[in-house]
Amino acid sequence: MSADPIEPIDHGGDLDAVRRRYPAAPEPWIDLSTGINPHAYPFAAPDMETWRRLPQPSAMQALLQTAGRRYGAANVDEVVAAPGSQALIQAVPRLIEPSEVVVIAPTYAEHAVAWTRCGHRVAERHTLTNVGTARVVVVVNPNNPTGETIPAGALRELAAELEQRRGLLIVDEAFADFTPETSLLPGRPQNTIVLRSFGKAYGLAGLRLGFALARTGLAAKLRTELGPWAVSGPALAIGAQALSDCDWLAGTKAKLAEAGQRFDALLIANGLMVRGGTHLFRLAEHARARDIADALGRNGIHVRRFAAHPTWLRLGMPGAEVAWERLARALSDGVARG
Repeated sequence: MSADPIEPIDHGGDLDAVRRRYPAAPEPWIDLSTGINPHAYPFAAPDMETWRRLPQPSAMQALLQTAGRRYGAANVDEVVAAPGSQALIQAVPRLIEPSEVVVIAPTYAEHAVAWTRCGHRVAERHTLTNVGTARVVVVVNPNNPTGETIPAGALRELAAELEQRRGLLIVDEAFADFTPETSLLPGRPQNTIVLRSFGKAYGLAGLRLGFALARTGLAAKLRTELGPWAVSGPALAIGAQALSDCDWLAGTKAKLAEAGQRFDALLIANGLMVRGGTHLFRLAEHARARDIADALGRNGIHVRRFAAHPTWLRLGMPGAEVAWERLARALSDGVARG
């Protein structure tokens, strides 16, 4: 008897779907549903040969060395590059024999789905104190969508506990670039895999680039699982550019922190409670969250809603001033019509 099919997950970023839902909405749409940096890294375009030829091993090595320095890897053999952190989320469970897995939830739903699809026994728990005898624990830190963080010390204690039963800790740090104090990097415990997204912090999600940091043997298995030419030549070149630019990262962090204060004030002024967030998004709550999301949709603004938490909305950080102005008007309209 075959297993029941896994229902597809409703992700942010699907503008085709929201255009069908709100056909009269003004263009261009403002997509605040994904938590992607609205201030994209201003890269220099790779030369034409980078597009014409297969990705070169030397370019991959250059990217891994740059990423290793950026993330504090002990050596380059611990760094794995992939076409997005989503590819790593799906690949890691294929490397582990069927096990008892705990995902700290609510969080990014693809983690539980990926482990379930590979035959693991998955349970969702709300705290680290309730993981039982699980061999694998998955944590998103800072969490998506709540923005909550677990202190690095608590994660190191959990890794030590898992090590006693030859277990593994997976920490998804997709939103940690602007809060290095929350990260397990550098100095990651050996029985830990840390996942990093490139596209979110650098505003280049279409590039499809992500990283895993793991002990050398597990990193080698991950590379084999991903196969040859897993990352495109342009992504190798642009990723190496961006990850070496510490000044841009620091300046963008300051810009986003200032914008966050404005964002909180805007949401609170319109009657929403800010539950949490990161430099790239806010999780807000309102009794009529669905009505507000509909009002935003009619105004050509896409935000993330949650079927399991109907009072929640996740809103990515606006970028251009016109986006701020449209959001302010649409929020005011959505709240007033209630």
